[in-house]
Amino acid sequence: MIAAALFAMVVSAPSDPAPSAPFAIVAGKILTVTQGTVDNGVILVRGSKIEKVGPRSEVPIPDGYETIDVGRSWVTPGFVDLHCHIASEGEDLNDTVFQINTDLRTLDVIRPENELLKDAVAGGVTTVLFIPGSGTNLSGFGTLLKTAGRTLEECVIRFPGAMKIAQAGNPERGSDFGSGRIGMNWMIRNILQEGKEYHEAWSAFEAGRTSVKPARNLRLELMRGLFRHEFPILVHTQIMQVVQSTRRILIDEFGLWVVVSHAEFDGYKNAPDFAARNAFINAGPRNYWFDTSERRFLGLAKAWWDGGCHNLSLNTDSPVVAEEELFVQAAVAVRFGLDREVALRALTIEPAKAIGIAERCGSIEAGKDADLVVRTGDPLDPRNPVEMTFVNGKLAYDRKRDGRRF
Repeated sequence: MIAAALFAMVVSAPSDPAPSAPFAIVAGKILTVTQGTVDNGVILVRGSKIEKVGPRSEVPIPDGYETIDVGRSWVTPGFVDLHCHIASEGEDLNDTVFQINTDLRTLDVIRPENELLKDAVAGGVTTVLFIPGSGTNLSGFGTLLKTAGRTLEECVIRFPGAMKIAQAGNPERGSDFGSGRIGMNWMIRNILQEGKEYHEAWSAFEAGRTSVKPARNLRLELMRGLFRHEFPILVHTQIMQVVQSTRRILIDEFGLWVVVSHAEFDGYKNAPDFAARNAFINAGPRNYWFDTSERRFLGLAKAWWDGGCHNLSLNTDSPVVAEEELFVQAAVAVRFGLDREVALRALTIEPAKAIGIAERCGSIEAGKDADLVVRTGDPLDPRNPVEMTFVNGKLAYDRKRDGRRF
């Protein structure tokens, strides 16, 4: 009974924040991302949701709505980062006694309104996947949350947001079993098989296919969501051979929902295989790589895109790159050849799709969360600062009120 109650508490949806008064943003340019660009446009917001968006000539402002006229400024959706470590203010991200940690979760160490999250809001980042570090092979479960909010309940979108695996790289710093790739791949297969069998046993009992009630195992309980495809594995994986292992083990063998994060160095050479599987690529924070065989620098996001992987998003791995500089990741990707519109989607709707919240976030559309960012101009131009950020329909950052944070 205690275990069942704990599980119900973990997966229950958070309560919506208290609604604010309705308002209208009048702007010179609105980048909806999915519905094109609206010049001289209006966004109506009621409560935490976008009510309507369109040209001023077609969207009258109803009586009782506060008008926020931002002149010639641009409005975009709030940015989404799927590889974030700052919601605890950069602390308490790893427990490295064991290589496999299905018991651990970031939910309990979130510090709402910490200074790093405030910086993120000031940079226009409104949604993050806060994950454990990569010091171990499987470091636990991350939390999908908004960057603004006074309480945990106000911030959290979904827990678990994802399970975090580091397929190789940082865990190799240790000297215990699982510090080499042979051991790590065995441990990943072993724990996933154990979790799958546990899930199948409980599913059979719950469906009445067996009268034998399995023993409750809290170390495996959250893993059931993986096999119901309720959330993905966010996997730290890079270089060609390791990325191949990710595809073979996590996608082909277990059929799981996977987001490939980092995807750096020559990992992009696997792009056709991942494109054939319609896989999600979350590139960064390293944006480019010097290919010694061709004697030239490659933009990694562009390389994945050219290989057919169009489910493409970008990350900061904050604080490796400061969360508020997520837009710089896109600017650098454009510098190395990625199309500008693709880069904007890689900060908005594509990460929202990859993590399963595209019905709520990632574009400016009626019915979606009112996560809106006002900038003085093009959001991929570092010369254009954020003027205002709204999260869930509430003004979370105002440059005139709060000053420049970075």
